[in-house]
Amino acid sequence: MFRTTVVVLVGLVTAALPARELTAQPNFEIQVYPSKTAENHTTLFELHSNFTGSGSWLTEGTVLPSQHAVHETLEITHGFGDIFEVGLYLFGAREPGRASEFVGTHIRPRVMVPESWKLPVGLSLSTEIGPVSTKYDANNVSVEFRPIIDQTLGKFYWAVNPTVGWSVKGPDAGKGTAGMGFEPNVKIAYSLEKRIAVGFEYYGATGSITRLAPLKQQEHVVYPSIDLFLSEDWETNIGYGLRVAGTGDRNVFKLIVGRRFGW
Repeated sequence: MFRTTVVVLVGLVTAALPARELTAQPNFEIQVYPSKTAENHTTLFELHSNFTGSGSWLTEGTVLPSQHAVHETLEITHGFGDIFEVGLYLFGAREPGRASEFVGTHIRPRVMVPESWKLPVGLSLSTEIGPVSTKYDANNVSVEFRPIIDQTLGKFYWAVNPTVGWSVKGPDAGKGTAGMGFEPNVKIAYSLEKRIAVGFEYYGATGSITRLAPLKQQEHVVYPSIDLFLSEDWETNIGYGLRVAGTGDRNVFKLIVGRRFGW
């Protein structure tokens, strides 16, 4: 069963529509999302931290180089009812030789299919929109449309986020399908025990939905990862990004620490 699941996941990634070429520093929220929304009257505070060990050295248009950049993102998510949540992101960055600065903010409503439907997989849909500085993304106002599919099979867990994004303001705005992107994210994890899981996460970008980019312009990064669930209220994700094909940053260390509060 698990082997069949892996084959299906690989097929989804390799057969998926390609995405637009990215002119951005992508390493702000490096996460494959689960389908379950935050519980009613609970708030999850997450700090996303990452360091780019090997990135771009030159400024591309308005976008600063990512070599040795540190990104910090505060994500605040609150649950409303049983199937709906709203997340708020506050992005920050520190470049070598520059002071720390505020990059921008996004808002992310998400709705999930009720568990009472008893589907074999979890399903939810997230939409994210907001402005960021052109120093970090040439398309400084964008929309992200992220369907989320996941499932737990014994000690194995898998999730697929076939993400589509497009620009509202920036070089790709107004280009129709040529300015839209597909960025598949995949996670597979195995629970060693109740509080520890190991596995990998995959993040890709392959061109535009009307034109597949040459491989050297695509992005394919794999993160061996560890998930720690220290209690019902605390969670931690640690990963190290290795570029396996194409372009983009590599040797990226990421850490996500989350604390859940009930009201």
